[in-house]
Amino acid sequence: MAEHPLLSHIQSPKDLKQLKEPELRQLCSEVRETLIETVAETGGHLSSNLGIVELTVALHWVFDTPHDQIVWDVGHQCYVHKLLTGRADRFHTLRREGGLTGFPCPQESEYDTFVVGHSSTAVSAANGMAKAKKLTGDDGYVIAVMGDGAMTGGMAYEGLSNAGRSKDRLIVILNDNRMSISRNVGFVARHLAALRSRPRYVRFKNGFGSVVAKIPLFGRGTYALLLKLKTKMKNALYKNSPIFEDMGFYYLGPVDGHNLSDLIRALKAARNIDRPVLLHVETVKGKGYGYAEQSPDTYHGVSGFDPLTGKTPPSGPSFSAVFGDTLCELAREDARICAITAAMQGGTGLSRFAAEFPQRFFDVGIAEEHAVTFASGLSRNGVLPVFAVYSTFLQRCYDQILNDTAILGQHIVLAVDRAGIVPDDGETHQGIFDVPFLYTIPGVTIYSPASFEELRIHLKQALYDVKGIAVVRYPKGEEFPVPEGYRPDYKPFTLFRGRNARILLVTYGRITFSVLEAAEQLAREGLPVSVLKLNRLRPIDPDCYRLARTFDRVLFFEEGSRIGGAGEHFGTGLTEAGYWGYYEIHAIDGFVPVCKAASGLRLCGLDTDSIREAVRAAERRPGSVSEKSEEAEGKDEAP
Repeated sequence: MAEHPLLSHIQSPKDLKQLKEPELRQLCSEVRETLIETVAETGGHLSSNLGIVELTVALHWVFDTPHDQIVWDVGHQCYVHKLLTGRADRFHTLRREGGLTGFPCPQESEYDTFVVGHSSTAVSAANGMAKAKKLTGDDGYVIAVMGDGAMTGGMAYEGLSNAGRSKDRLIVILNDNRMSISRNVGFVARHLAALRSRPRYVRFKNGFGSVVAKIPLFGRGTYALLLKLKTKMKNALYKNSPIFEDMGFYYLGPVDGHNLSDLIRALKAARNIDRPVLLHVETVKGKGYGYAEQSPDTYHGVSGFDPLTGKTPPSGPSFSAVFGDTLCELAREDARICAITAAMQGGTGLSRFAAEFPQRFFDVGIAEEHAVTFASGLSRNGVLPVFAVYSTFLQRCYDQILNDTAILGQHIVLAVDRAGIVPDDGETHQGIFDVPFLYTIPGVTIYSPASFEELRIHLKQALYDVKGIAVVRYPKGEEFPVPEGYRPDYKPFTLFRGRNARILLVTYGRITFSVLEAAEQLAREGLPVSVLKLNRLRPIDPDCYRLARTFDRVLFFEEGSRIGGAGEHFGTGLTEAGYWGYYEIHAIDGFVPVCKAASGLRLCGLDTDSIREAVRAAERRPGSVSEKSEEAEGKDEAP
């Protein structure tokens, strides 16, 4: 790795403040080198962080952090912030177990003021934090840094609408790189483009700010008066003011986000305005690394790459790719099929669909709530909409799934990607809560394939065999090794019988193969078990309960939240069916930290070894109830 003499001496922003502007520019170069070197090894979000280097340096140079607080929207653009706040020596552990997280984490550093893993939330959080400062007599500032992609999410406007009239020391920085993950779409992109094309106004505003700043003995009152005069002059030049000023913000910009002098000047100006300010900063996503500049979406999130050639290691087929290919095949035969994404075209495997069926592909931006209601509207008029969305982002859509879709009985398909444990991104991106909240909504059908072939089967079933809302949930990445002789089943469940087995293991999804492997090992050790795989999680077929009642012990293994999960519902159904035996759930309690999928499963007791040990522990518990179970079953069959 290259030497970084300036960065190596930055233990906190206090050290940063000792540097002059030429040294700051050198520091920016060292930071970029460190980002490229590290993310090439650890994987992570590269393009967004390369684009925000100068802005982050300027923020920590101008403001007094952590007294002044920075809230990063989404949070994946916080790597530079971490390097400048005492974590450079641990940066090589980024996104690794026990290392630095890839998002802001208050438990990791006092400089990380808020947990932010989802988009469009920073302004609302900063609004509350700034109001709390005012109420408690704290004179510090709160700065929300949001990308223009976040402006496609409705919560951003809720935050702006309330924050703009707050009169608190709040600064919103709009990092405008013309992208979210995929290219930005819609009105906001056009509005920002219009602002960028107003050079006369920008020259006037910047010139005015420079003049005012040089006039001695100006108090805040006089400065505010001049700002009002400037606004009137601006309105004389331009009839349509920026939308942000209509919301109550004082608008500054656009400013070149890679010019340190301009950034520092603009941030100082924003600091001198006693009202909410929106500073519009233009940056280039991937700045300083040619490959990332040319293909910023490719390097938005990478698992690793060769920094010299920019090449990423080849990856095998994934559930996302299989989903996308299968949807294309079905769409060729059925013109009613449409696909929807929330700014995640590539991540959800829909790039091929978008290219082949552009009239039936809809990228709604970071607006998952809108996507669900939009899908319901499509369904209302005879279309078959499929909304592909990460499990963690589907959490935003509960109200729309319930009120705008389920109550109407509309048929839509939710393709829930990244279900279960998700590697590297940590707590905010784990897909372990979709089953519990979907279970509460009447009429929802849920499939959870274990293999690529089952994904193809269940997608067809979701489209054509279900009325109402159909969910197909699948994990990130490759399928687990499929046992020889394993055959996908179109039925609601599959039973793998163990000879003379008195213990039943119930499961679903990709860990089915871990459960089957554990069952095979137990059989060799003299403890036969049977395995019941739920192909359809909801509704659970009543025959499952009748089968389960014949076993002494039933253990449910679930790659999802224990509370409200399928295991709890299965246990309730089993009890209502008159089961007398022992029932035990092995699922996930709480949040799952940064980890690889395999180690996450091991941590949660869902790997093969843990499953085998859990069965052995259950087998040692006293109180076989097989006779009672059989007696109860005989009573049910009596005339």
